[in-house]
Amino acid sequence: MAETEREYDIVLLGATGFTGALTAAELAARAPLGARWAVAGRTRAKVEAVRDRVVAQHPDAPVPDVLVADVGDRSSLDAVARMTRVLTSTVGPYALYGEPVVAACAAAGTHYLDLTGEPEFVDNTRLRQHDAAVASGARLIHCCGFDSIPHDLGVQFTVEQLPRDVPLRVRGYVRAGARFSGGTFASALGAFARTRQTFAAQRARRRLEGKPANVTIEEPGTPHRALGAWALPLPTVDPAIVGRSARADAALYGPDFKYGHYALANHLPVALGGAAGMLGLMAVAQVGPARRALLSRLPSGEGPSAERMDRSWFSVTFVGETADGAERVVTEVRGGDPGYRETSRMLAEATLSTAFDEDLPDCAGQVTTAQALGPALRARLVRSGISFEVV
Repeated sequence: MAETEREYDIVLLGATGFTGALTAAELAARAPLGARWAVAGRTRAKVEAVRDRVVAQHPDAPVPDVLVADVGDRSSLDAVARMTRVLTSTVGPYALYGEPVVAACAAAGTHYLDLTGEPEFVDNTRLRQHDAAVASGARLIHCCGFDSIPHDLGVQFTVEQLPRDVPLRVRGYVRAGARFSGGTFASALGAFARTRQTFAAQRARRRLEGKPANVTIEEPGTPHRALGAWALPLPTVDPAIVGRSARADAALYGPDFKYGHYALANHLPVALGGAAGMLGLMAVAQVGPARRALLSRLPSGEGPSAERMDRSWFSVTFVGETADGAERVVTEVRGGDPGYRETSRMLAEATLSTAFDEDLPDCAGQVTTAQALGPALRARLVRSGISFEVV
């Protein structure tokens, strides 16, 4: 279907959740006046309530239409995907609810974005939906929030400051002061409970794609000193996303690119305690009743107060250098509340970039934010208050 025949530029699916509602507000605040967009969810009355709040908050913005769609009803997803140029989903955990949405978009030639940080889901999408998306021209862009935009675009920004055509080494060091969302917590526990399936999807993807000749991701190791603090390996989806961006653009990232991803703590006991807590959470996630009890403490769809978000922040410092150590650069990405405000802002800006920015790289199938949006998205984020700086 030609893009001129689509009824909407953007549809936001999952608008009634906590992060979904924030994303709807960010889209309204930033969309061009001529944007045609809609908010969608399972229950019309709840979606209408979100629409009404958005209109009250941003009376001069384009008013979104209301659509009803259910991730359990493939026909409703197909219908919505055929209506829009871009579909953005905040419905997680994505391993449970995400693939029918991706499949509908891949079949319809509709660009798809989400907030997942779940490696199993990302790998299975590559295995099952990439070819259909390539054929239809759809871009499948995962991890468009704190996982993994600051890291993916931050590394891209860092290597832009370094020489071309030489081996490069980059390490990212994350600090944050924030509270997890209920959805993020549910996704993390779900991933911990599905480690066997996660590794199986990872192995299947590696068999399909082969080992990249120009990219190495540092293996997790023991804590070490860096930037005046203790660095602890951070086993998130972010390093894999960075590696895929590097694999797609060897001209920028170099013929031999290596990346390591770490969390920073000022004191070693804090770093070790964080590691122990993560291992304990992984163990608890294997026990169904214990996992459900934890999930009940922070249900999906709930989030912190505005005052708590006002106090939240993040920074990611990147140390990049040529492999021979001749040139070195330190950069930093900084922002406010990573789990909600900045995540919803990143997702909204990525959505708007996909829908409206011209001269984006020509690509289709499963792609990363750096690969598909790159400097255009980075410029949007800087205008919105997220900084990318050489320090």
